[in-house]
Amino acid sequence: MKRVLALLLFPVLLSAQAAKEVEISAEPHHHEILSNDQVRVYDVTVPPHDATLMHWHRHDYALVFIGESKVINDVKGKPPATLTFHDGEVLFSPAPFAHLARNLAETPFRNIAVEFLQDDQLRKLPVPKEDDARGLEILQGGTQQILWIKDGVRASLYEMQPSGIIPPRDFAGPLLIIALDNCALRSGMHSKHPAAFTLQTGDAKWLPDNFNQPMTNASEAPARFIALDFPPAAAH
Repeated sequence: MKRVLALLLFPVLLSAQAAKEVEISAEPHHHEILSNDQVRVYDVTVPPHDATLMHWHRHDYALVFIGESKVINDVKGKPPATLTFHDGEVLFSPAPFAHLARNLAETPFRNIAVEFLQDDQLRKLPVPKEDDARGLEILQGGTQQILWIKDGVRASLYEMQPSGIIPPRDFAGPLLIIALDNCALRSGMHSKHPAAFTLQTGDAKWLPDNFNQPMTNASEAPARFIALDFPPAAAH
């Protein structure tokens, strides 16, 4: 009888264990702020001493940290690790894996998670040389720090003074901007169709293929933002 009862309960136990893991879209601390055929972007905020549910990352992704944070990263199948992250830090994580993050700080743990939805194709792109994947460019009124190139996507930190100018890009694909500070950017000043957009900290702005106009920091204060340069669709 006990053996029969155990066999009957076994599927229920498995189901209960599986229910502990959710898809990222069902994790309540992840709030989708932008989505298209190439990326899905989540604004993630975990209150002090709170934790996410155990959730799946099915796609390679970039993680942009807003503010300082200290968390326990508990990856399924691995020992938990205590990690410290800094404001403006950008990490790349290959998929798939499931994990939960527990906030150890007295302040909210916030990050912007960018899923690379075309990662199957992006992984096939040539791996750049180390010298090409990192570097510092001095701009007119600012700097571009190239942080890494993963899956053909280049992550850069821009720090721009008021009226600082970002030159035309050397990437032909789309561009994702994530604001680390409140800022206003203006592009195409000398074109027939200039564009301007204002971003709050943590906001994301997607610019399409072949966007190749200089941009100016139109804010009255210095501005920092992360730029993710994607390869053109034809290169995937």
